[in-house]
Amino acid sequence: MAGYEEIFIGGTWVQPDGTERIPVHNPATEEILASIPVSSPADVDRAVTAARSAFDGWSATSRAERAGYLTALRDALAARADEMADLITAEMGTPITIAKRVQVALPLGVLGSMIELLKGDEEIERVGNSMIVREPVGVVGAITPWNYPLHQTIAKVAPALAAGNTVVHKPSEVAPLSAYLLATLMQDIGLPAGVYNLVPGPGEPTGASIVEHPGVDMVSFTGSTRAGKLVSAGAAASVKRVALELGGKSANVLLPDADLATAVKVGVSNCYLNGGQTCTAWTRMLVPASRYDEAVELAVQAAAKFAPGDPTDAKTRLGPMASAAQRDRVNGYIERGVAEGAKQVLGGDPVPERGYYVAPTVFADVSPDSTIAQEEIFGPVLSIIRYEDEDDALRIANSVVYGLAGGVWSADVDHAVAFARKMRTGQVDINGAAFNVLAPFGGFKQSGNGRELGAHGLAEFTEVKSVQLP
Repeated sequence: MAGYEEIFIGGTWVQPDGTERIPVHNPATEEILASIPVSSPADVDRAVTAARSAFDGWSATSRAERAGYLTALRDALAARADEMADLITAEMGTPITIAKRVQVALPLGVLGSMIELLKGDEEIERVGNSMIVREPVGVVGAITPWNYPLHQTIAKVAPALAAGNTVVHKPSEVAPLSAYLLATLMQDIGLPAGVYNLVPGPGEPTGASIVEHPGVDMVSFTGSTRAGKLVSAGAAASVKRVALELGGKSANVLLPDADLATAVKVGVSNCYLNGGQTCTAWTRMLVPASRYDEAVELAVQAAAKFAPGDPTDAKTRLGPMASAAQRDRVNGYIERGVAEGAKQVLGGDPVPERGYYVAPTVFADVSPDSTIAQEEIFGPVLSIIRYEDEDDALRIANSVVYGLAGGVWSADVDHAVAFARKMRTGQVDINGAAFNVLAPFGGFKQSGNGRELGAHGLAEFTEVKSVQLP
């Protein structure tokens, strides 16, 4: 890897077209870690040309050959897992223990799942006199966020490559350094030139150039709903495929017979994972009125254990926000919550003087229609909302424009599942069930469209063709 001076196009590190650069800060120390190039439209065009040139050869490889490259990538990443975790902790502030267990371990699991899916022959569906086959889309533009920089990249790049596509990747300019290490691993394993290309930079001009490029056949984007709307609009001119994984405002519904102590403890941990900078975070805890005061007390006790601290310390559970802008955004929502009448039962405690920290915050007496209950905050802020009966709980759970994830707790699993089926959201965990990299991931409503992970995620990067036989 040639430092962070260059960009990766056509299997080699090359000089960018321009001289503009963006600093990358360590959010715990506010120090500049590095600076990266701003890839220009000309750089994007070079990357798309390289990906297009590589497509015919890569799409013609066998499933076993593609599995071989993904296996090599998984093994190379596993060998440098600690280095990758340290890099993610440095660039976006994830506590090192979470960086190892989630930020790096999840991508390794996703790579393993794609390798397994490529085993065996292609499944060909027969319908009447038709043979139904799936073929790669072509050149995929992958635009990934800063909160899970490696996982969200692998969730796109691994299935795209597995399906026979080539990729032009733009990581977030807030946390791009892990993508540089990934590109180095791609080069180390001998991935054919042009199959994966890295063009760092901001949304404008770099991201927009990918979205609008006529040589890009599909854009897979993860980020805010606001930015996702811009991606859809920009891609419309060339009618390219768009897959969007956007914001969330997930409800964690504690039904009356739930194990309250466990549900609250797990719910707080889910809300605060990665500093609350998780699109699936259960930021709304819905509690029956009869058990509300007890739930608030338990939540404050659990949340108080998330003391902000040095993310390189293995004992730290809550690191900084990924940027100064994100810290200011979260603090702005906290102020809005107080102004709109919610009761701040935890928060406002001192945080480290250096770094983009926000104290763990819990709001009680939150109106379901208030700003903090409706908009994605992306920080360690929990809103506890009371409900009168299950119909009321369902109404509140479905009252936001998002529909990405959620949780339901009950002593009766069947009852919890029945409630979950009525929630307008793409993923629901029952009684704290574990995340599954084999299951499809994606949202309803303004949380996006399309699915990632598992067989559904692989299919997302294919076109369906029917061949009529005589």
